[in-house]
This record gives sequence, C-alpha cells and structure tokens, in this order.
Amino acid sequence: MSKKRGLSVEEKRTKMMEIFYESKDIFQLKELEKIAPRDKKITCQSVKDVLQSLVDDAMVDSDRIGTSNYFWAFPSKALHARECKIRELEGQLQDATNKKNSLEESVKTAGVGRETTAPLIWLPFFPMSFFRDTELLFLDSAAENQNIVAKDAANRWTDNVFSIKCWARDKFGFEDNQIDKTFSIPDDLDYIE
Repeated sequence: MSKKRGLSVEEKRTKMMEIFYESKDIFQLKELEKIAPRDKKITCQSVKDVLQSLVDDAMVDSDRIGTSNYFWAFPSKALHARECKIRELEGQLQDATNKKNSLEESVKTAGVGRETTAPLIWLPFFPMSFFRDTELLFLDSAAENQNIVAKDAANRWTDNVFSIKCWARDKFGFEDNQIDKTFSIPDDLDYIE
C-alpha cells in the first residue's frame, strides 16, 4: 500500500474556496474546522492558516460581528475580480501596443536619410593616399580637441586651487606663502594660456 500524500497549500486553498462557492454561505471558523476535514480532507490544524492566507489575498472576506468572526466568499465576487483584472490587463496590453507602434514609427522617422548611399560603392577605387591624408587630418583635429579639453581641465583645477587658497586665507588668516608651503603648491602655479 502506498502512503497517503497530504495536500499542498495551493490544493488546500482551492478546496477551501470550493467550500465557499458550493455552499454560498457565511461561516465561522469553528464551522469551517468541522466541514473542511469532513468534505475536502483538509486537516483541522491547517484550516485556520489556509483561511487566513485566503483573507490576506482578498479571496475571502471576513468581518467581526460581536465576538464572532465570519468568513464568506461568493462566486460573483471572484467573477467580478477576474473581469476587472482582464480589463486592467487589456488596458496594459493596449498601452504597450501603442508604445510599441510609436517607437517603431520613431525608428522609421529616425532612419530617414540614413540609408546607404551610392558613393560607398566607389570606395575601393580611391587611392590609399587619399585615405591616409584624410586620416591624418582627422587625427590632427582629434589631438587638437584633446589638447583643448586638457587645457580647460588644468585651468579649472588651477582656479579651484586659487579659490581654496583665498578661502583658507580669509577663514584662518594664513599667508599665501605659508599655504603654498604647507600644501606643496609650486610658486609658479598659473593658468595655461
């Protein structure tokens, strides 16, 4: 004989929902602890935990009236919840479709004028010296741009050093030569022209 396997949590939740949907009634916890083991083979000890998980997921409603807790779930509520979820997902699908279409349209408009052109076909027929000269011009302009960027950065840091020196002189009353000596700032520090 094979051992009986217990129900998984999902199976217990499904069977507990069947109790509510089949009877369409309102229950107290004590009633469910009697009905669930008898009709759906859910152990008595797990009824409360399963019921609480269903309440937490808003699948079962509960209310405290006086000293008693009542639990209920009707099929119409589940149907209504599913219909709302379907409408929400359809709206998200429509939004995603609209976004996809607008992105595809923007890709098409961005691609206008970027098609391969006929002069590229003639590239193999140009002498290599033409490309070398063009490459040298490109490299020269790139090096010049890098020099400008480096010079601007050096001037910015020089300006920062002078600002800190002024702040330290005003805040603490130090002399310029004392600040230069303490922080190893060279005497000939100046902007690059």
